[in-house]
Amino acid sequence: MIPARAPRPSPSGARMLVLDGQTGFRESTVSDLPGLLQPGGLLVVNDAATLPASLQARTANSAAIEIRLVHYLGGSDWKAVLLGEGNWRTPTELRDPPPKLAAGDVLNIGDGVPAEIINVSLDSDRLVTIRFSLQGARMWTAIYKYGKPVQYAYLKNDLPLWSVQTSYASRPWAAEMPSAGQPLTWKILLEIKRRGVGLAWLTHAAGLSTTGDEDLDDKLPLPETFDIPQSTIDAIAACHGRGGRVIAVGTTVVRALEGCVAAHGWLVAGQNETDLRIGSAFRPQIVDGILTGVHDPAQSHFRLLRAFADESILRPAWRHATEAGYLCHEFGDLCLILPGRPAPFPL
Repeated sequence: MIPARAPRPSPSGARMLVLDGQTGFRESTVSDLPGLLQPGGLLVVNDAATLPASLQARTANSAAIEIRLVHYLGGSDWKAVLLGEGNWRTPTELRDPPPKLAAGDVLNIGDGVPAEIINVSLDSDRLVTIRFSLQGARMWTAIYKYGKPVQYAYLKNDLPLWSVQTSYASRPWAAEMPSAGQPLTWKILLEIKRRGVGLAWLTHAAGLSTTGDEDLDDKLPLPETFDIPQSTIDAIAACHGRGGRVIAVGTTVVRALEGCVAAHGWLVAGQNETDLRIGSAFRPQIVDGILTGVHDPAQSHFRLLRAFADESILRPAWRHATEAGYLCHEFGDLCLILPGRPAPFPL
């Protein structure tokens, strides 16, 4: 499948493959989305803004290293992944590993912002907890001064931070863009509302899609923080109560909602964390359908989609998308999987 190499001048022009979870697929575009959703349904988006999560640094002996922020832990502490010398133009899996580091080692970011390693994970010596020397607004200012968006070698040029934000981005929680919502302009969203479909949101800290360490990549996605407002829970209950369908924009919305139910037995308002991994055996309790990017069948993302459509439908659809030149990755084309009937809402 062909990677999209840059943001689209007009995001709403993205192609969209529409899959009926039971019967087959057809071609459409993102601008057609309002007419494909049933009145009385609900579209749930992830409003996390994308962080400038890639920071160039040097070790005490001046070795170059890249810090990719993964997860904010509070205070000045972050979970992060370390990569060796180089930049995004070299595929992540071909980058040299970082030098061996231990708790107590200090990484110097930019022109002298220290960050101390306070823990090295047993899962991988690339996965660490770092503590910035700066606190509060000064820490955030340094991250935005020295950081850049995480990006990968299939892209053409350096990405400005604004290009990896959805139109409704809010809190800076995401290490990488919640990309399924990137083509959803306010024009499309307002037309969705005009046609009688509700809009709701949550915030989910989307993590990294790859680390360059095969063993660590097998554990992705790592635990991620989410925050579900009571208004979204109320909107979901009302939607299912009137027989409507809840459509998630992106896999992060699925992980937040279904992870919350898996942990608590029902939706609970507020901030929580999920380590839920979704595959073909998983049966969603909240989400009825999904709007998502087009990804290679070898990726874990494809396995998640089997929770919403049978592989006998997914594989022909993906073959068609490949032959028809659909674009993949974060600025690529989309797929909308619609169910036959809504899931029950767990009370």
